[in-house]
Amino acid sequence: MHNKFSKSRLPGNPHVARIPVPVRELHAGHRAAILEHFLQLNDDDRRLRFGTHTPDEVIERYVEGLDFNQDTIFGIFDAQLNIVGLAHLAYLPVFKSKARAAEFGVSVLAEGRAQGFGTALLGRAAVHSRNTRIETLFVHCLANNKAMMHLAQKAGMSVEYAYGDADAYLKLPPANSSTIVEEAANEQWADFDYAVKANLKRSHAAWWWFLGRPALAS
Repeated sequence: MHNKFSKSRLPGNPHVARIPVPVRELHAGHRAAILEHFLQLNDDDRRLRFGTHTPDEVIERYVEGLDFNQDTIFGIFDAQLNIVGLAHLAYLPVFKSKARAAEFGVSVLAEGRAQGFGTALLGRAAVHSRNTRIETLFVHCLANNKAMMHLAQKAGMSVEYAYGDADAYLKLPPANSSTIVEEAANEQWADFDYAVKANLKRSHAAWWWFLGRPALAS
């Protein structure tokens, strides 16, 4: 039996000024970092992300098969340039008389949780979807994936439960000048954040080499 409901987007606190989370679009050069991100997920996190038990070799094949020309992948980097949060936006096949849709998948490492990373990744994916003429954002996950369901409901998605799985849908309005500017600003902010972290990492490494302790330079 299906249980379908929807909730409106939760309003933000108007009295709290929040620094936007820098979400960067990834490319094939990040494949090794993407693999490392997934391999750091524990067994339960992998099951929630991929819907089933997922050993290392399956993840390796999944990452090798990522098509950065076909899909879009976003990442949030920590100070060491490790990917702490990752979203995969997979464009679904287009059928006549059907709305253009994309499927959203997300994973956040334990140390990055409760910091708004999932919300930032979903928001970034939604804006990008609008700007690429996607009309429906779709999420499929296990029904007991409480974090994903909370994220979907917070974004105002309609959710359907059936046989231990859950499907969530978000109808997207067309792009406009604001979404185009927003995406450009987000990308510039993410590039700036990445450059600052890269420079700090290089400075840190150079300092330890200067002190004769190269083992601490990584």
